[in-house]
Amino acid sequence: MPEKHLSTQFDSELSAVSTRVMELGGLVESQIRQAIYALSQFSVDVANEVTATEARVNAMEVDIDRELSSIIARRQPTARDLRLLIAISKTTANLERVGDEAEKIARMVRSIINSGSPRSLPSLELRVAADMASGLLRKALDAFARLDTAAAVSILKEDDLIDKEFDGFVRKLITYMMEDPRMISPSLDLLFLAKAIERIGDHAKNIAEFIIYVVKGADIRHSSMEQIESVVK
Repeated sequence: MPEKHLSTQFDSELSAVSTRVMELGGLVESQIRQAIYALSQFSVDVANEVTATEARVNAMEVDIDRELSSIIARRQPTARDLRLLIAISKTTANLERVGDEAEKIARMVRSIINSGSPRSLPSLELRVAADMASGLLRKALDAFARLDTAAAVSILKEDDLIDKEFDGFVRKLITYMMEDPRMISPSLDLLFLAKAIERIGDHAKNIAEFIIYVVKGADIRHSSMEQIESVVK
Protein backbone atom coordinates (compact mmCIF):
# COMPACT_ATOMS: atom_id res chain seq x y z
CA MET A 1 0.00 0.00 0.00
CA PRO A 2 2.48 2.75 1.00
CA GLU A 3 4.88 4.29 -1.49
CA LYS A 4 8.61 4.14 -0.87
CA HIS A 5 10.06 6.85 1.38
CA LEU A 6 13.50 8.22 2.04
CA SER A 7 13.29 6.64 5.48
CA THR A 8 13.44 2.88 5.05
CA GLN A 9 12.32 2.42 8.64
CA PHE A 10 9.28 4.65 8.14
CA ASP A 11 8.39 2.71 4.99
CA SER A 12 8.71 -0.53 6.94
CA GLU A 13 6.45 0.77 9.71
CA LEU A 14 3.80 1.87 7.22
CA SER A 15 3.93 -1.52 5.52
CA ALA A 16 3.62 -3.35 8.85
CA VAL A 17 0.60 -1.38 10.05
CA SER A 18 -1.04 -1.70 6.61
CA THR A 19 -0.59 -5.46 6.82
CA ARG A 20 -2.26 -5.47 10.23
CA VAL A 21 -5.25 -3.62 8.79
CA MET A 22 -5.58 -6.22 6.03
CA GLU A 23 -5.40 -8.97 8.68
CA LEU A 24 -8.18 -7.25 10.61
CA GLY A 25 -10.17 -7.00 7.40
CA GLY A 26 -9.73 -10.71 6.80
CA LEU A 27 -10.90 -11.52 10.33
CA VAL A 28 -13.98 -9.33 9.94
CA GLU A 29 -14.76 -10.88 6.55
CA SER A 30 -14.64 -14.27 8.24
CA GLN A 31 -17.09 -13.00 10.86
CA ILE A 32 -19.48 -11.90 8.13
CA ARG A 33 -19.25 -15.24 6.33
CA GLN A 34 -20.00 -17.06 9.57
CA ALA A 35 -22.91 -14.73 10.31
CA ILE A 36 -24.36 -15.36 6.83
CA TYR A 37 -23.96 -19.11 7.31
CA ALA A 38 -25.64 -18.89 10.70
CA LEU A 39 -28.54 -17.08 9.02
CA SER A 40 -28.81 -19.53 6.10
CA GLN A 41 -28.66 -22.61 8.34
CA PHE A 42 -30.26 -21.09 11.45
CA SER A 43 -27.27 -22.33 13.42
CA VAL A 44 -26.90 -21.24 17.04
CA ASP A 45 -23.41 -22.78 17.26
CA VAL A 46 -22.08 -20.74 14.34
CA ALA A 47 -23.79 -17.61 15.65
CA ASN A 48 -21.95 -18.15 18.94
CA GLU A 49 -18.63 -18.41 17.06
CA VAL A 50 -19.28 -14.99 15.50
CA THR A 51 -19.80 -13.50 18.94
CA ALA A 52 -16.66 -15.16 20.29
CA THR A 53 -14.54 -13.57 17.53
CA GLU A 54 -15.58 -10.06 18.58
CA ALA A 55 -12.97 -9.86 21.35
CA ARG A 56 -10.15 -10.54 18.83
CA VAL A 57 -11.45 -7.83 16.51
CA ASN A 58 -11.60 -5.30 19.35
CA ALA A 59 -8.07 -6.17 20.51
CA MET A 60 -6.67 -5.76 16.99
CA GLU A 61 -8.31 -2.35 16.64
CA VAL A 62 -6.67 -1.17 19.88
CA ASP A 63 -3.26 -2.54 18.80
CA ILE A 64 -3.41 -0.83 15.40
CA ASP A 65 -4.46 2.49 16.91
CA ARG A 66 -1.59 2.28 19.38
CA GLU A 67 0.89 1.65 16.56
CA LEU A 68 -0.52 4.51 14.49
CA SER A 69 -0.21 6.90 17.43
CA SER A 70 3.40 5.83 17.88
CA ILE A 71 4.24 6.37 14.20
CA ILE A 72 2.65 9.82 14.14
CA ALA A 73 4.42 10.88 17.34
CA ARG A 74 7.85 9.65 16.22
CA ARG A 75 7.77 10.44 12.50
CA GLN A 76 5.57 13.57 12.41
CA PRO A 77 4.41 12.77 8.86
CA THR A 78 3.03 15.44 6.56
CA ALA A 79 0.83 15.68 3.47
CA ARG A 80 -0.06 12.30 1.88
CA ASP A 81 1.71 10.25 4.56
CA LEU A 82 -0.42 11.87 7.26
CA ARG A 83 -3.58 11.40 5.19
CA LEU A 84 -2.70 7.73 4.78
CA LEU A 85 -2.25 7.22 8.50
CA ILE A 86 -5.52 9.02 9.24
CA ALA A 87 -7.29 6.89 6.62
CA ILE A 88 -5.82 3.72 8.12
CA SER A 89 -7.12 4.76 11.53
CA LYS A 90 -10.60 5.46 10.17
CA THR A 91 -10.60 2.24 8.16
CA THR A 92 -9.68 0.29 11.28
CA ALA A 93 -12.59 1.88 13.15
CA ASN A 94 -14.97 1.01 10.33
CA LEU A 95 -13.76 -2.59 10.26
CA GLU A 96 -14.36 -2.87 14.00
CA ARG A 97 -17.88 -1.59 13.46
CA VAL A 98 -18.42 -4.16 10.70
CA GLY A 99 -17.48 -6.76 13.31
CA ASP A 100 -20.11 -5.24 15.59
CA GLU A 101 -22.70 -5.60 12.82
CA ALA A 102 -21.70 -9.24 12.24
CA GLU A 103 -22.12 -9.89 15.96
CA LYS A 104 -25.50 -8.16 15.82
CA ILE A 105 -26.55 -10.46 12.97
CA ALA A 106 -25.52 -13.46 15.06
CA ARG A 107 -27.52 -12.14 18.00
CA MET A 108 -30.61 -11.61 15.85
CA VAL A 109 -30.26 -15.12 14.36
CA ARG A 110 -30.33 -16.56 17.88
CA SER A 111 -33.40 -14.47 18.70
CA ILE A 112 -35.23 -15.60 15.55
CA ILE A 113 -34.40 -19.25 16.28
CA ASN A 114 -35.65 -18.86 19.85
CA SER A 115 -38.90 -17.37 18.54
CA GLY A 116 -39.68 -20.75 16.96
CA SER A 117 -40.63 -19.44 13.52
CA PRO A 118 -37.43 -18.90 11.54
CA ARG A 119 -38.33 -20.69 8.32
CA SER A 120 -41.63 -18.91 7.93
CA LEU A 121 -39.80 -15.61 7.36
CA PRO A 122 -38.36 -14.30 4.05
CA SER A 123 -34.68 -14.71 4.89
CA LEU A 124 -33.49 -15.65 1.38
CA GLU A 125 -33.43 -12.02 0.25
CA LEU A 126 -31.39 -11.15 3.32
CA ARG A 127 -28.78 -13.75 2.47
CA VAL A 128 -28.46 -12.26 -1.03
CA ALA A 129 -28.04 -8.77 0.43
CA ALA A 130 -25.52 -10.08 2.97
CA ASP A 131 -23.44 -11.64 0.20
CA MET A 132 -23.54 -8.32 -1.65
CA ALA A 133 -22.39 -6.42 1.44
CA SER A 134 -19.61 -8.92 2.15
CA GLY A 135 -18.42 -8.72 -1.45
CA LEU A 136 -18.45 -4.93 -1.30
CA LEU A 137 -16.27 -4.95 1.81
CA ARG A 138 -13.83 -7.32 0.13
CA LYS A 139 -13.62 -4.98 -2.88
CA ALA A 140 -13.09 -1.99 -0.57
CA LEU A 141 -10.20 -3.65 1.24
CA ASP A 142 -8.58 -4.66 -2.05
CA ALA A 143 -8.98 -1.13 -3.40
CA PHE A 144 -7.54 0.33 -0.19
CA ALA A 145 -4.51 -1.94 -0.42
CA ARG A 146 -3.88 -0.62 -3.95
CA LEU A 147 -5.19 2.93 -3.31
CA ASP A 148 -7.31 2.47 -6.43
CA THR A 149 -9.58 5.50 -6.85
CA ALA A 150 -11.42 4.06 -9.87
CA ALA A 151 -12.37 1.01 -7.82
CA ALA A 152 -13.40 3.31 -4.97
CA VAL A 153 -15.87 5.14 -7.22
CA SER A 154 -17.30 1.81 -8.38
CA ILE A 155 -17.81 0.77 -4.74
CA LEU A 156 -19.65 3.99 -3.95
CA LYS A 157 -22.07 3.29 -6.80
CA GLU A 158 -22.56 -0.35 -5.81
CA ASP A 159 -23.55 0.59 -2.25
CA ASP A 160 -26.70 2.15 -3.68
CA LEU A 161 -27.81 -1.32 -4.81
CA ILE A 162 -27.62 -2.62 -1.25
CA ASP A 163 -29.68 0.34 -0.06
CA LYS A 164 -32.35 -0.50 -2.63
CA GLU A 165 -32.36 -4.16 -1.51
CA PHE A 166 -32.89 -2.98 2.06
CA ASP A 167 -35.80 -0.70 1.12
CA GLY A 168 -37.50 -3.50 -0.81
CA PHE A 169 -37.03 -5.95 2.05
CA VAL A 170 -38.53 -3.51 4.56
CA ARG A 171 -41.66 -3.21 2.41
CA LYS A 172 -41.95 -7.01 2.29
CA LEU A 173 -41.59 -7.32 6.07
CA ILE A 174 -44.29 -4.72 6.63
CA THR A 175 -46.62 -6.83 4.49
CA TYR A 176 -45.81 -9.93 6.55
CA MET A 177 -46.56 -8.13 9.79
CA MET A 178 -49.84 -6.71 8.50
CA GLU A 179 -51.02 -10.11 7.28
CA ASP A 180 -50.12 -12.02 10.46
CA PRO A 181 -49.62 -10.18 13.78
CA ARG A 182 -47.85 -13.26 15.14
CA MET A 183 -45.00 -12.46 12.79
CA ILE A 184 -44.40 -8.99 14.27
CA SER A 185 -41.77 -9.96 16.84
CA PRO A 186 -39.61 -12.22 14.60
CA SER A 187 -40.09 -9.79 11.70
CA LEU A 188 -38.68 -6.96 13.81
CA ASP A 189 -35.64 -9.14 14.53
CA LEU A 190 -35.24 -9.66 10.80
CA LEU A 191 -35.60 -5.92 10.23
CA PHE A 192 -32.76 -5.17 12.64
CA LEU A 193 -30.75 -7.88 10.93
CA ALA A 194 -31.38 -6.26 7.54
CA LYS A 195 -30.26 -2.91 8.92
CA ALA A 196 -27.02 -4.49 10.16
CA ILE A 197 -26.36 -5.82 6.64
CA GLU A 198 -27.02 -2.39 5.15
CA ARG A 199 -24.56 -0.86 7.62
CA ILE A 200 -21.83 -3.25 6.45
CA GLY A 201 -22.28 -1.78 2.98
CA ASP A 202 -22.09 1.71 4.47
CA HIS A 203 -18.77 0.92 6.15
CA ALA A 204 -17.38 -0.42 2.86
CA LYS A 205 -18.49 2.86 1.28
CA ASN A 206 -16.66 4.80 3.99
CA ILE A 207 -13.44 2.91 3.26
CA ALA A 208 -13.82 3.76 -0.43
CA GLU A 209 -14.14 7.43 0.50
CA PHE A 210 -10.90 7.24 2.50
CA ILE A 211 -9.07 6.00 -0.61
CA ILE A 212 -10.02 9.14 -2.51
CA TYR A 213 -9.04 11.24 0.50
CA VAL A 214 -5.56 9.71 0.58
CA VAL A 215 -4.86 9.94 -3.14
CA LYS A 216 -6.61 13.21 -4.03
CA GLY A 217 -6.50 15.01 -0.69
CA ALA A 218 -10.23 15.71 -0.96
CA ASP A 219 -12.95 14.93 1.58
CA ILE A 220 -15.78 13.73 -0.65
CA ARG A 221 -18.21 12.70 2.10
CA HIS A 222 -21.74 13.97 1.41
CA SER A 223 -20.74 14.86 -2.17
CA SER A 224 -22.78 13.96 -5.23
CA MET A 225 -21.52 11.26 -7.58
CA GLU A 226 -20.87 13.91 -10.22
CA GLN A 227 -18.68 15.85 -7.79
CA ILE A 228 -16.80 12.68 -6.76
CA GLU A 229 -16.11 11.65 -10.34
CA SER A 230 -14.86 15.15 -11.07
CA VAL A 231 -12.38 14.93 -8.16
CA VAL A 232 -11.10 11.52 -9.23
CA LYS A 233 -10.54 12.46 -12.90
